Amino acid sequence: MPEDRMKKQFSCSERPPQEFHSEPRRPRMPSWICSAIVFDLDGVLVDSNATSERHWQVWAAQRGIDYAEIEAIHFGRPTVEVIRKVAPHLDAVREAEGKENTEADDTTTLQAFPGVASLLSALPVGRWGVATSGKRRTATIRLNYTGLPIPEVFVTANDITRGKPDPEPYLLATKRLGFHPADCVVIEDAPSGIRSAKAAGARVIGVTTTNPPSALSEADLILNAFADLQLKVLPDGRLEFHWDGANERSADQ
Repeated sequence: MPEDRMKKQFSCSERPPQEFHSEPRRPRMPSWICSAIVFDLDGVLVDSNATSERHWQVWAAQRGIDYAEIEAIHFGRPTVEVIRKVAPHLDAVREAEGKENTEADDTTTLQAFPGVASLLSALPVGRWGVATSGKRRTATIRLNYTGLPIPEVFVTANDITRGKPDPEPYLLATKRLGFHPADCVVIEDAPSGIRSAKAAGARVIGVTTTNPPSALSEADLILNAFADLQLKVLPDGRLEFHWDGANERSADQ
């Protein structure tokens, strides 16, 4: 890993530098400490990529839109905003509502990513939330179907006026949690979500569940999978995250 990226990661930790000891000690795993964590939903907690692509392909074919245009921008963005970009001649609100309702009821290939359920169960109440570009109905169905809990802080497309990459979703989520964005960590899988979280002032972990590392270069840390993270709840309620340095991936790989 490039030296400047390693420095960037360790500068984010609130832990003091490890003191030198004459006796050899096992190196500590890299870590961050934060007050709360905010998750994206699709592509982070729930593997819905196949569902999303399937319904976008059907919608594009029915309306004579080149799916490649949609594929290049739809990850992490509200449906209505994608439609406005690729089909400005259509009623975006009406089109988005129809597509979202159909997609929300399709649970055939949905599943939680490995490690998600155990990590969420370890998080204290009030220390985590979700900020998704999907509508509340879709997001609720997906969490219920995969057996994941509904968070107290649950920001969806119904709650915002400007979607990712605008910072509004993560600003609202951290506000509802009661913490400054700089004291929070966001987990994202898409460039638009990473930009949203960074613009809000949060630290960001990118997971390569949807996009390659090169597309997640604006994240503070890139990991292969959710399961690479280990969590410890500190006595004051803050969260300490550890990850195996061998699992890190730099943006140029």
